[in-house]
Amino acid sequence: MVAQLADFEPLVFKAIADPTRRAILDELRAGDQRATDIAELFASVSRQAIAKHLKVLDEAGLVTIERSGRERRYGLNPGPLRQIDEWLDGHRTALARRLVDLKSHAEQAARHDQGEQETGDR
Repeated sequence: MVAQLADFEPLVFKAIADPTRRAILDELRAGDQRATDIAELFASVSRQAIAKHLKVLDEAGLVTIERSGRERRYGLNPGPLRQIDEWLDGHRTALARRLVDLKSHAEQAARHDQGEQETGDR
């Protein structure tokens, strides 16, 4: 079955729409991090704002949370992003096919035009 855009959780799109949340996800690619360490990476953003960003990412299923006492470690959960990438891959494939068809058409037209020029030169 081909995935449809409507199959995806809208919260994932909301989560990745924000540049700060995308930057947090980029940081988590390197490995799990404590919430305080994540907050320190974004000096211009308050800790409360980072906590809200992490909550949005959690609600979208894009992060995992490991709790140990008062400490929380966040990790990347790439599953929802992989699903979107698989959906996009179908579009990439269709576009690639169209580009091959366009190239073939352009080459055929060029050969046709060159043939007409050679016949007109005689």
